[in-house]
Amino acid sequence: MIHSLKACLVFIMIMGLGVAHASGTLTPKKKRPVRVLLVGGGASHDFDRWYKGEDVSTLQKGGLATVEYTSDPTTILSKLPDIDVLLLANNQPISDAATRKAIFAFADAGKGLVLAHPAIWYNWKDWPEYNQKLVGGGSRGHNKYGPFDVTITNPKHPVTKGIPSTFHLDDELYYFIPDKTGTPVEVLATAKAADSDKVFPSLFVVKYPKGRIVGIALGHDAASHTLESYQTILRNAVKWAAGR
Repeated sequence: MIHSLKACLVFIMIMGLGVAHASGTLTPKKKRPVRVLLVGGGASHDFDRWYKGEDVSTLQKGGLATVEYTSDPTTILSKLPDIDVLLLANNQPISDAATRKAIFAFADAGKGLVLAHPAIWYNWKDWPEYNQKLVGGGSRGHNKYGPFDVTITNPKHPVTKGIPSTFHLDDELYYFIPDKTGTPVEVLATAKAADSDKVFPSLFVVKYPKGRIVGIALGHDAASHTLESYQTILRNAVKWAAGR
């Protein structure tokens, strides 16, 4: 009886650690994919092509994440309990008061937010807390679509892992300005056009007290969404926001 009990305990320990092979080595249990809700929709961008199409494919590659895309903000509230990361890439309104409150509760629960391109704009005058607390600032303008360089300023952060120190692309160079009265941001990369001395944050972490929040200013069209550096940033951002 004692021997049987010991055998059962050993078996349970092995199953908790991984799968035992005949050689006696253990294979670690594979982590489940990060559960992501990607919200798009609004004006001035081809959301279906680049966010629903390209970015969903980028995140699901290799089993990193399972991604559900929606262009209907009214569905956010019901889906928040079942996800690890909320990826906002929309500039259409999130008008429902309960949904707004739930997004803050999601962040306060230590969950992850990734705020992509359109979502770091000052979109909603009737929801200033979004930009002040969750974005740590925002953009009210950008350069005319064209070429600029992105420079990594913190190569040691997990979100910038595997990214070249400088890369070039065509995009909208957002004039992101941190809010001095808002949540502080840690800038991980900056953007600068060749014909200007002005430098703006292009990739940053919002130092929200409980949740993990990443802001990505890049992302207008194919020149960013199909770029390896952008894809790596997006995947890194989701992993880090999920606590991986």
